[in-house]
Amino acid sequence: MTRPAILNPQAVPVTAVDGHLPAVADGSLTPASLRERFASPPSWQVEIPGDGGLFANRPPAAAAVLVPLVMHEQGLHLLLTRRTDHLRDHAGQISFPGGRVEPEDGNAIATALRETEEEIGLAGRNIEVIGELPVYVTVTGFHVTPVVALVQPDIELQLDAFEVAEAFEVPLAFLMNPANHRRHRFEYAGGERSFLSMPWTSLDEQGLPREYFIWGATAAMLRNFYRFLSA
Repeated sequence: MTRPAILNPQAVPVTAVDGHLPAVADGSLTPASLRERFASPPSWQVEIPGDGGLFANRPPAAAAVLVPLVMHEQGLHLLLTRRTDHLRDHAGQISFPGGRVEPEDGNAIATALRETEEEIGLAGRNIEVIGELPVYVTVTGFHVTPVVALVQPDIELQLDAFEVAEAFEVPLAFLMNPANHRRHRFEYAGGERSFLSMPWTSLDEQGLPREYFIWGATAAMLRNFYRFLSA
């Protein structure tokens, strides 16, 4: 099935907010608790395995992303990036650092670590990989393995200006609370598409509020992470 791209997701109507679902308890969002959860995973089901039909006829490609959880004293924060506007895939969108698997990569972890260092300058010596989430299939044909890791705080990043416009952090507790998960429905000739968003507002350098619209594959993988932690 061929589908059009969603060019302005913020304008797509919100159909529901999942405030009826419980948030992951704060005690489950600590480094020790996450290590234990991945070491002895529960029985659970992936809620969103992928975006569905492709909007472009492309052969499938393996990819991996890092889900970097920065260990601040006040709690874990997820480090995300905003892609530059000129990229071919997912331009301007909020994403995890990561990319396509290369022949020299031994596994998904190697890909995620290599891409993370290339994109934002975060070296593997500052990263503790604790597990993986199930593969997610994007609308652009990528089969993405999310690699979850703990990251040392106070790390200086060096962004690849060609791919990454900026990097920012969001409290993990915010993302693991479904009261912040919005459902959207995009209608087009011949069908419709549903997606989640998790808009995060922070202050810019001038102290003014700025919204980061987390949606699409990034939001879907975070929703699967929520299901894993709340199982």
